[in-house]
Amino acid sequence: MTSPRLIVPFLIALVCSLAIGAEPIAQSPDALLDGRVMGVCYSGFRAGQHPDRGDGAVNPTDEAILEDLRILLRDTPFRLLRLYDSRENSETVLRLIKEHALPFRVMLGAWLQAEVNNPDCPWKPEPFTDDELAANRLANRGEVGHAIRLANAYPEIVNAVAVGNEALVVWNDHMVPVESVIAYVRRVRAAVAQPVTVADNYDWWARHGKALAAELDFVSVHIYPVWEERDIDAGVSYGIENMQRVRDALPDARLVITEAGWATTANEFGPRATEAKQARYFRGLYDWARDMNITTYFFEAFDESWKGDPNSPGGAEKHWGLYFEDRTPKRLIRTLTDEERRAD
Repeated sequence: MTSPRLIVPFLIALVCSLAIGAEPIAQSPDALLDGRVMGVCYSGFRAGQHPDRGDGAVNPTDEAILEDLRILLRDTPFRLLRLYDSRENSETVLRLIKEHALPFRVMLGAWLQAEVNNPDCPWKPEPFTDDELAANRLANRGEVGHAIRLANAYPEIVNAVAVGNEALVVWNDHMVPVESVIAYVRRVRAAVAQPVTVADNYDWWARHGKALAAELDFVSVHIYPVWEERDIDAGVSYGIENMQRVRDALPDARLVITEAGWATTANEFGPRATEAKQARYFRGLYDWARDMNITTYFFEAFDESWKGDPNSPGGAEKHWGLYFEDRTPKRLIRTLTDEERRAD
């Protein structure tokens, strides 16, 4: 007998697809990346570690990364990983996967820094100087080159390249003009065999994404109902509404969700952020994504305390992991059934 838990997300999607003027969200099975429904976002920075924030990176060791990968293999169905840049830490992840013959496939990122100032950024950072913006443009060209090199060096592991992450949406602090993103995409597509994409918020894709989507092999969408003041009862249904907007705007695009998650602690969310709600959101999202044939990367594998305000240990940015920073599993991982561990 089919569980009611499996039926509800499908019925919600069906109602959305039958709405007047709505394009059907469901895709054919060959739209899945590597035939898999769920992946997970990963960077692996532990306490005291961080990417380069202007004073150099403090990266995880080989031993720590290998431990993480083996934890994911042991405890979860995730065999798709998403990395956010093409720097030393990401190269180490790829090298260890290859050296130890681990069964992961990786969406590699090219992290783009600000090329213009964004006065609409809500936390109002100091404007970049002209010299800083020029340096960022040079760094971005180098980052794209690193992504090309790694994609070609690890063709059996890298299954896609994402050029930029939330560099277009109106509230970001690392804005890149869409014309520049398109130029970077064209450079990568000419140099690698893997599919090429760009990852950004659903609202940007729905409002402005048509020209960029035409340049891509698939469109990578971020949805975060909890950031938009939804509690768990509306979590999956609101995300489906988000995806419906993208589908209506881009009816011919192949869609992948490259970020969707639920924080377990957050000053910003109060009681909406709990381990139980994260587990419920994951299961509902998985059921829907499976029925729609939309590969979905859950955000994220492990808590990362370097993120967000260093003076706010309870800030949401630090607490999206399925594991705590010390690698202790949260409720979802502790309660996965054997069937769910093998589900993907």
